Amino acid sequence: MLTHHRRPVNLSLMSVDLPILSSVETSATLYQKDSNWFHVLLNESEIPRSIAEFEPSPIHPGENQLLWLEISPYRVIMTMQGKGKFAYRHYWEQGIYGVSRYWLNGDDPKETDSFRLRNFTRSLQLKGGSLPEYLRVEYELWSYQVRLGHYVLHLEIFN
Repeated sequence: MLTHHRRPVNLSLMSVDLPILSSVETSATLYQKDSNWFHVLLNESEIPRSIAEFEPSPIHPGENQLLWLEISPYRVIMTMQGKGKFAYRHYWEQGIYGVSRYWLNGDDPKETDSFRLRNFTRSLQLKGGSLPEYLRVEYELWSYQVRLGHYVLHLEIFN
C-alpha cells in the first residue's frame, strides 16, 4: 500500500574541490513504495531557482518543475523534470559508474538537446528506522577521462 508523509527536509549539494554549495530547507512529500524504497518529492515553488536551473528565470504559469528522488539503501535516482528550460536525471549506485543526463529545452520542442556525463559513486549511505532520516551520496562527475569534480549530496528528513 502506498503511504505518504509531509516532512521538513534539508537538501544540500556541495563540491569538495570547487566553490559550489547550495542548500535548501523546505518541506517535501515522502512516499513509501516498499519497506526500503521511497520517493521524496519537492515542487518547484519550494526549490530556490539556483538549484532548479543554472540561470534564474521567471516562473511562468504551467511551467512547474518537480525534484524527485527515488531512494533505497542500494541506489538513488534524482530527477528534475517539468516544462522548464533545464532538466536532469542522476543515477547513483555505490561503486558503480552511473549516468548523469541533462536536457536543455528551447521554446520550440524541436530545439531540445541532451548530453550525458558519467558519475562514480564513492559512497551511498541511507539511515533511518521505518522511514529514512538521512541520505548522503558522495560521487565524482566525469566527462570521458576528465574529472569534473567531487560532490556530496546530503538529504536530511526530519520528523
